Amino acid sequence: MTSSTQQELFRFLEDRFACAQACTECARACAVRASLVDPDGTEEQELVRRKGIMCAEVCDATCRVLSEQNLLDEDDIRVQVRWCRTVCLESAHVFDRHPGAEDTAEMCRTCARACTDFLATLD
Repeated sequence: MTSSTQQELFRFLEDRFACAQACTECARACAVRASLVDPDGTEEQELVRRKGIMCAEVCDATCRVLSEQNLLDEDDIRVQVRWCRTVCLESAHVFDRHPGAEDTAEMCRTCARACTDFLATLD
């Protein structure tokens, strides 16, 4: 294995781990945010709750995909990570409109950035 190939592998693994870690943190923040919203609240609160649950589930699934020992098909990984990035960005926009959810919105953006960085190692 050449030095540049080794460096590419290390970057790939580092970015993969960073993405999985960001997904885990985002999932945790979104789950907490969803649990804080009154389920009998307004339509906007229901949207925040549903987005929190969805984002947590997608981030959790993405983390599991990235944590698997066997490398899945690169296209499948790419699709999962893109989906995660999209859901995180959509969730961040929803959380931005909800007072008190600023930290969760930022966690979503951090996860989306980690997804983007990881996708760059696949291109």
